[in-house]
Amino acid sequence: MTSVLPARRRMLAAGAVSALMLFTSGPAFADEAKRPEPGVISVSGEGVANVAPDMAVISLTVLREAETARAALDANNEAMSKVLAAMKEEGIAERDLQTGAFSVQPRWVYPKNTDGETQKPHIVGYSVNNTLTVRIRDLSRLGAILDTSVSLGVNQGGNVVFTNDDQDTIRETARLDAVKKAKAKAEAMTGALGVSLGRITQISENSYSAPPMPMARAEMAMMAKSADAVPVAAGENEYRVTVSVTWELSQ
Repeated sequence: MTSVLPARRRMLAAGAVSALMLFTSGPAFADEAKRPEPGVISVSGEGVANVAPDMAVISLTVLREAETARAALDANNEAMSKVLAAMKEEGIAERDLQTGAFSVQPRWVYPKNTDGETQKPHIVGYSVNNTLTVRIRDLSRLGAILDTSVSLGVNQGGNVVFTNDDQDTIRETARLDAVKKAKAKAEAMTGALGVSLGRITQISENSYSAPPMPMARAEMAMMAKSADAVPVAAGENEYRVTVSVTWELSQ
């Protein structure tokens, strides 16, 4: 019996110490639970980069019609072969020439019904379309290339689209501009409220490019130099990037 009592006293003492530790640490946990979430501020900034295009993409279509599909195809092949040869003579690389569409279609005639008799539609010929997509990196030759293509048999298309080869670098310029504007706006707002910016919790981005805008300058650098060439104005491409940033507030 004498050996049991000291052991029981030690167990009771240990329990009392544990209860005291739980009691003293309880308010600390309660304070953390009651601590409010930090406020946040979300701001958007838009960056813009205006750059003259350095490349044009055009579509050149050859349409030929004949009584038979074979005859229409032969005529189309002859014209398109001349167009391709001319593009290569202009220095257009193979990687910048691509067939965009090709089709062979019958030409139907739908006669009007006469004397109550139904006239059946019938084929009177065939048409062949072949479309070539061309990327032109020397814009000073654009007008001449358009003019030459028509002379060689292109009778549909054109559809000139001015663009830039390295769009990532241009958008990066607009992106940095957007970030600077968003941060300046956030700092102005928090400064007026007497608080400061904390850590960033979220960033998102949205980018797009606008159609070319004509340049209001008399000396059009990209105007066709030849009197026989198609007059062309390249204008400027506009790239916009919107950045949204969310900060925690330090008060």
